[in-house]
Amino acid sequence: MSHSHSHTHSEPSTVEGRLRQRRASQILIVILVPLAIWTLVGLVLLWPTNTSQHIQKDVAQFSVPGMTMPKGEVMAVNEISCAGLEGSTSSAAQTCAALTVQLLEGEDKGKDVQVNTTSAIFKSGVQPGQRVVVYRVPTLNGQANYQFADFARTGPVVFFAIAFLLVTVAVARRRGLLSVIGLAWAAFIMVAFIFPALISGSNAILVTLIGASAIMFVALYFTHGFNTRTTTALLGTLFGLVLAAVLSYVALSWGHLTGVASEEDYTLSAAAPDMKLTAVVLSGMIIAALGGLNDVTITQASAVWELADDPRRTGPQIFRQAMRIGRDHIASTVYTIVFATAGASMSVLLLLAMYDRPLYSTIMTEQFAVEILRTLVGAIGLTLAMPLTTGIGALLVSRRGTPSEELDSGKVYALNTSDELVDVDDYHPRPEGSLSTD
Repeated sequence: MSHSHSHTHSEPSTVEGRLRQRRASQILIVILVPLAIWTLVGLVLLWPTNTSQHIQKDVAQFSVPGMTMPKGEVMAVNEISCAGLEGSTSSAAQTCAALTVQLLEGEDKGKDVQVNTTSAIFKSGVQPGQRVVVYRVPTLNGQANYQFADFARTGPVVFFAIAFLLVTVAVARRRGLLSVIGLAWAAFIMVAFIFPALISGSNAILVTLIGASAIMFVALYFTHGFNTRTTTALLGTLFGLVLAAVLSYVALSWGHLTGVASEEDYTLSAAAPDMKLTAVVLSGMIIAALGGLNDVTITQASAVWELADDPRRTGPQIFRQAMRIGRDHIASTVYTIVFATAGASMSVLLLLAMYDRPLYSTIMTEQFAVEILRTLVGAIGLTLAMPLTTGIGALLVSRRGTPSEELDSGKVYALNTSDELVDVDDYHPRPEGSLSTD
């Protein structure tokens, strides 16, 4: 998910601020290098190979050998009875439709075929001239059976994808473009590493944490730059991910979540026999927390470093002031998470509203409980990651043992091009970065 919060990343304007940042960077690198090595080694050791060996064919219509999904154009729509039609109920009030579709691609291009649709699809508004996608399933006699698959949506999806890219780059400019590239990297890690590893039966928590760490290492530094603020945010994000993983495991075990809440889950279990459905629930909970964590930690790291630019502030003062900013941010982010989940789960919520059963017993069923727990786990993780990120940043910029104690009283200092502290009497190219310790 995305949040519309601004993040400032200007360099410290004072010599003391620059020196604080340099010292903080040295400390953070010592902490971060082992985490980077752990992530890289994990990717190498757990990278899935021969995933196809772990997939059971012929358990679903879309995996039948030789099946294709050609596009076609609706030529005619005829109302028919829903009696006996797959996917329909026996209600006499329902009306289904038989579509005459002219194939626009594939082996039978130009041929007219008839496919039936359920009442729900018919009522959505099927009209001649619309583009649809059909299943083409070959038979033993060399012919093929056709079934309605879905509407063709290439046009609107491509349009809004381009619009999203243009708007993001127009408003956020270079940083917006970098964030989109970061999203592409995240998609690659999930599709090429996390999903195949889960299908192969690898440990869900380990795989998801390593994959999420790889996403954050690249996406954060690529988007926000390799600096102390980003590193502080990264540490807070990784902590939040670990916490989300622990809480997800507790929720899964304590709530006895099976991962079986819909017909698709049964199909998934049959198609990937080496994968536990509980692994899907665990991985989903951790990944769901990723976006919110990134937003909160980046904002807090930026707030700390902006406040630390004033040398009069001490570490505790910076922490308290940054926490006030963070509390407002957490409040808005929690709303964002809940409303985003509600929007994505609208069908489930409508079922809940229609069930003639007690509310409490209904939401305790797995279909509803897994969504509630996923939201709560993510909210707890990002809420606790906020003070931790703030504390790390405030500790790093604390005045105790900071560069002000290293400066001789009565002298004026500046940083040269190598960020080395020099007496300003011997160095003049950057007088705007000078600091007097009188």
